[in-house]
Amino acid sequence: MVRLNVMVVDDSLLAIKKMETLLLKMGHYVRKTASSGAEAITNYRMEMPDLVTMDITMPEMDGIEATRRIIQDFPDANIIMVTSHGQEDMVRQAIKAGAKGYVMKPVDPDTLTVHIERLLKN
Repeated sequence: MVRLNVMVVDDSLLAIKKMETLLLKMGHYVRKTASSGAEAITNYRMEMPDLVTMDITMPEMDGIEATRRIIQDFPDANIIMVTSHGQEDMVRQAIKAGAKGYVMKPVDPDTLTVHIERLLKN
């Protein structure tokens, strides 16, 4: 598997740490993290990661708006939404905004691997 530079975006430090651990075990590098949509946009511009895992629900600016703004400036950005059950409508909005897929919390390593491999093929 290709080792990707990843940015993890979530307003929960615990969720960030869990995702970092998972991605590191998968062989990827977590180059940047962000705790809000606005911070994600700024950090994306600085780091230009291969992949972003983006929480949907965050204060100030949610993951959908952050995704929309990143994709507006960087159409090839690879963003996978990370969502809780019951947010299906928000997932549809995120895909419409440009996200390339989504995984449910708690994140299953095999499911995340499938989504990442699918991105790499396209």
